[in-house]
Amino acid sequence: MLTLTPEDARARLVSWLDLAAPSLRGLDGVRALLDRLNHIQLDPLDPLGTNADLVAMARVADVDRGDVYRALGGGPSFEHFAKMRCLLPARAFPWYRDHLAKTDTNWWGTGRKQRLPDGILELVLAEVRDRGPLTSRELTDRGAVRAFDYSGWKGTGKATTMALEELWAQCAVVVCGRSSTGNRRYAVPEQVFADQVAAPSTAWGPWAVMQRARAAGLLQTATGPQWVALREARKDGTVDALVDEGQLVRLRIAGSSRSYLAPAELLEAPVQEPDDAIRLLGPLDPLIWDRKLVLHIFGFEYLWEVYKPKAKRRWGWYVVPLLRAGRLIGRLDGAIDGDALRVRKVWWESPADRDVPALRATLLDHARRCGAKRVVGLR
Repeated sequence: MLTLTPEDARARLVSWLDLAAPSLRGLDGVRALLDRLNHIQLDPLDPLGTNADLVAMARVADVDRGDVYRALGGGPSFEHFAKMRCLLPARAFPWYRDHLAKTDTNWWGTGRKQRLPDGILELVLAEVRDRGPLTSRELTDRGAVRAFDYSGWKGTGKATTMALEELWAQCAVVVCGRSSTGNRRYAVPEQVFADQVAAPSTAWGPWAVMQRARAAGLLQTATGPQWVALREARKDGTVDALVDEGQLVRLRIAGSSRSYLAPAELLEAPVQEPDDAIRLLGPLDPLIWDRKLVLHIFGFEYLWEVYKPKAKRRWGWYVVPLLRAGRLIGRLDGAIDGDALRVRKVWWESPADRDVPALRATLLDHARRCGAKRVVGLR
């Protein structure tokens, strides 16, 4: 089994995930980025831009808060569960549609069909086909249903919205964009993708494992969130076949007992020299999906504490990592507040990493991208 040093693994991962010296620009750059990354994880929280905004702004010049949705809505992408809920490139849709048609349960909960009135799925689907794209609020109200409660997460009690969620889980409808208030717009696939509704060209398992490995760069072999929807493929010989074919490489990183899968291209591609800019990373950026890997190769402990009670937080509610020259150099707690980006606190990893003027330049640019004019609280 190949063994990498932590330094080599870190340099390759930063370069592979387009964080060394990005060259993409504008809305076309956002579209190219999704094609490179395969997955952009979604989350609605928006103190500094949503996670999708932060993923894009760390890698693409000349894009502002919300541009990731403007660039990718209406056909170049769709939303579904991959490594949790993600934006996915349109080319992936045939595999998702055909796989879910053969799967008895969807990837994020079961039981909606049992709660819905007979015939409502067909009625909602017909309305979306006739009038879409539509948000759930623009569809006909068809009464109430018993809502879900998943360990404290409250689902919808509206029959139409629950039916729409079930149709989305089956890929019978797709999320094709957002309204001005952030509500998802739904359409039938034929209204969105045109030539993307043909049958997939390869089997789901090998295709999906390679997509996830390319999205992660270094994919842990142990089960975990990065294997969402792929647990069967992880155990049924698919991974071994991909290794035998040379598409995946098994490796370890010196100093750790964990093993990883890497796409062969990651080990063959030239490693780009990182620039000196400071970048804000989203809390669900692919670079930090695997927190144990990040701790080992960067020496950086990251906790996303949005679901922790305030008294139990070590750093803060929505703290984002700071990347510079291929290293994670600190973390920042801040938010857009009116016309200002307000910094509550910065934690530098070491005194040598502290560079307030460089961080101020990054934050002024970020504030402008988010519609603010100034930075306050940075010392």
